[in-house]
Amino acid sequence: MRIDVSCFSGHYLVRCLKEEDIPEILELCRKNTLFYQYCPPFVSEETILADMHALPPRKEYKDKYYLGYYEGDRLTAVMDLILEYPDTQTAFIGFFMMEISVQKQGIGSQIIRELCGHLKETGFSAVRLGWVRGNPQAESFWHKNGFVETGVTYDTENYTVIVARKDL
Repeated sequence: MRIDVSCFSGHYLVRCLKEEDIPEILELCRKNTLFYQYCPPFVSEETILADMHALPPRKEYKDKYYLGYYEGDRLTAVMDLILEYPDTQTAFIGFFMMEISVQKQGIGSQIIRELCGHLKETGFSAVRLGWVRGNPQAESFWHKNGFVETGVTYDTENYTVIVARKDL
């Protein structure tokens, strides 16, 4: 399934990011030091490139959207979205980060609300994601946006991920 990502927001230009966008993505991400305290390693061009190409099991690049949300020519948010994962009715947000200067203004919640609305219109019934246990900013944000823990967690080398879901 391919979708028109420009429909994800009525307020921002949304487009798929490419390797030439890495310096701009790095600039946005490197200011979010709290995230990397909980989710090492600290961002670099190499980790961004790896994220751009990372896929969950049994998924293909046609299902992956590494997105930039722009206000004018300024990158405001980055999102990694996988369609039909872990099942055909679910979309998975692998990563979402806002420009630090616009955090705590409701913009991130607006982006998630618009995305969820469009995904529902497209036929999806849920969105799934994970946050790192102990990261108060991430937990608060996702709870505020209607995501609830599924009871599933998984351990990585450096942290534990709490899996959450929102029914659409």
